[in-house]
Amino acid sequence: MADDEAEDELEEASLDAVEKESGTLPRKADISKRPAVKEELLKLYKDVEEGFRDQWTRSNDQLDWWECYNCVLSTKQFYVGNSKIFVPIIHNAINARKTRFTNQIFPQAGRYVEVTSSDGTKPDALMSLAEFYVRKAKLRTKVMPALCKAGDIEGHYHIYVSWCSRKRNVVWRAPVVPELAEGVPNPASAPVMDIHVEEVEEGHPEVEVIADSDVLVIPQTSDTLEEALDNGGSVTVLRRWGKAKIKKMMDEGAIRKDMGKALIGEMQKKAPPEDVNQAKKQVDAAGIKGGEKKYALVYETFTMLEVKGKHLLCQAFFGGADRILGCRRNPLWCDRLPLISAPVEKVAGAFKGRSKVADCADMQYAANDAINEAWDSAGYSLMPVVMTDPAKNPRIGSMVLSMAAVWETSPSDTQMLSFPQLWQSGFELVNQCKAEVSQTLSVSPAAITQGGMATRTKPNQAMVAQEQQIDILTTADSVTVIEEGILTPMVALFIELDHQYRDEDVTVRGFGEMGLRAEMEKIPPVQMDRHYQFRWFGVEQARGAQQIQQQIAAMNVLRGIPPQQMNGYQINLVPAITNLVESTFGPRLAPLIFVPPDQQLPVPVETENMLLAEGFEVPTHQMDDDKQHVEQHMRLLQHLQMTGEGKSNKKIQTHIMRHVQQAQAKQMAAMQAQQGQPGQPGTPGGAGPGVPGTPRIGAQPGQPRMQGPPGSIHQDQLRDPRVFPRRAG
Repeated sequence: MADDEAEDELEEASLDAVEKESGTLPRKADISKRPAVKEELLKLYKDVEEGFRDQWTRSNDQLDWWECYNCVLSTKQFYVGNSKIFVPIIHNAINARKTRFTNQIFPQAGRYVEVTSSDGTKPDALMSLAEFYVRKAKLRTKVMPALCKAGDIEGHYHIYVSWCSRKRNVVWRAPVVPELAEGVPNPASAPVMDIHVEEVEEGHPEVEVIADSDVLVIPQTSDTLEEALDNGGSVTVLRRWGKAKIKKMMDEGAIRKDMGKALIGEMQKKAPPEDVNQAKKQVDAAGIKGGEKKYALVYETFTMLEVKGKHLLCQAFFGGADRILGCRRNPLWCDRLPLISAPVEKVAGAFKGRSKVADCADMQYAANDAINEAWDSAGYSLMPVVMTDPAKNPRIGSMVLSMAAVWETSPSDTQMLSFPQLWQSGFELVNQCKAEVSQTLSVSPAAITQGGMATRTKPNQAMVAQEQQIDILTTADSVTVIEEGILTPMVALFIELDHQYRDEDVTVRGFGEMGLRAEMEKIPPVQMDRHYQFRWFGVEQARGAQQIQQQIAAMNVLRGIPPQQMNGYQINLVPAITNLVESTFGPRLAPLIFVPPDQQLPVPVETENMLLAEGFEVPTHQMDDDKQHVEQHMRLLQHLQMTGEGKSNKKIQTHIMRHVQQAQAKQMAAMQAQQGQPGQPGTPGGAGPGVPGTPRIGAQPGQPRMQGPPGSIHQDQLRDPRVFPRRAG
């Protein structure tokens, strides 16, 4: 322990020297032992512990809401009988909302982030990097489903963004030419395969969904986290650390080594069973928690502290009463909070929102009571009661229910009693509860609007369109909170973490102006400035997909305006066409359909060889020198065959064959031009309004009515994949 204290003091002395020389407090410097800071932190711990105690009722209620989602029968049920059935009404409703919201936030087009620059240029490389981190953080599969469920159940969205760095020892085979001497290769010797080992470090942002009960904001009446810090408050996240995590935090310098080892030492002690502190068991206070596997409860608190006359955002760790594990400046260079938080529905005068399940939990309990009563009633109705007169029927013991049984009694003295079919009424009550919960949680607005058309045998197309529009608007309104409150600041924080932690170039899949490109692009670390603005674009893209028809109609109007009415203005439809093609066909097909001029230039043969060697498919160009390209590609093919790297041979051979075919086509076209043969008739000026299938200027485009193939789905039965199917009847 003394060695740890001496090591900490030595490190503090070096950091103090850096502070005196530069005049700025280093972010790694521990300031927990400074008298003024220590006194302020001890007061802060008492406020944090009292704050968690104040929100204990809210945390306890959230346990009940999670039991409703996890289909756990609790003491909230009034009926106690033989049946123990839980109707998963809230479970199904929450899962339905999760599916709708996730699909709306992550559209099928695959473009989620929009980057706007101050100089008007489109930073494709930066946008590609943001999309790359979205996939590495597994937002679509891991984070967003859990966040949607936690928000509906707890009433608040909380995520914690950090940088994750992992190392791997990679082994691969590579050809090596034997050497005659050091640095002198042997040209007469064939290459031999050698095994190479290298340690590779990979880093990317990591997103963690935090439970609402583990987050405390003081004062609790603040509107945002930044407002709470500006008003002298704090933001605390409750952590549960094991021994390995404590050692890792010690190595990173987040907590002091002497305090970390003392915390691990207390985790190894066994307390007597009679040593129980009821006050500590009522709240999640910092300290050691027992059980099958002990862990430490640690408060990670962010607050503004005064250090040498400057108010700085600091990060402090508490391991219990009077135990400050460490305190330092905010480790992020951008000086932003790694915690991003937003309420599902804003409540005036409070930071945290209200749970969506709280409004329909009583209906869930009522449905459980009704289904259990109905099931017990069904069991009674399936087991008839035999009534007989024991004075006239002394052989009651022989009356056994069995196949082909014979009862020696008079039929007039024995009767069967059937229990009433009360289970039908119970199931009707469950259906009513299910409809009420669905309406409260806005699971399917289309199902709610069917109440007025229940008498119709078949809804018409206008009713279907109305239901779909209501569903789209309701979903878009709900996910806007996640987009503006969580995803947009999260993407900006991704790039800021990338600037701080990434030192080497990273190769990502490149998004060009028209979508996903074939080439791979190396991106240097981004400079931290105000040059770029980031916004989550998935929700807006899904909304834009619903406006494609209106955009086409507006373009028809624009192209019909005479030039004399423009008063000097010019119409540039390229941005509209670009957005239309990409929104309709997605970023993978869009560059093949609508190719910009800069992508129509030929690619040098050296670049083609580099891409072909990496395994990419490279298209040919009409302006290529086919003879030169074939010669260079043949040399590449021979080199790969000699070195044993034959994984790309088929693609290279296919590319060479395309050059040969293209050269033959050029030769045939030249011969036809010399002989004076006419080519294909063109259509100068494009198709006019008289061509069938072309909409009139200002008209809404539509599909012509025609006979479909056998077995095709009727047009009225086509459904939007984001809309729930219609109920039968």
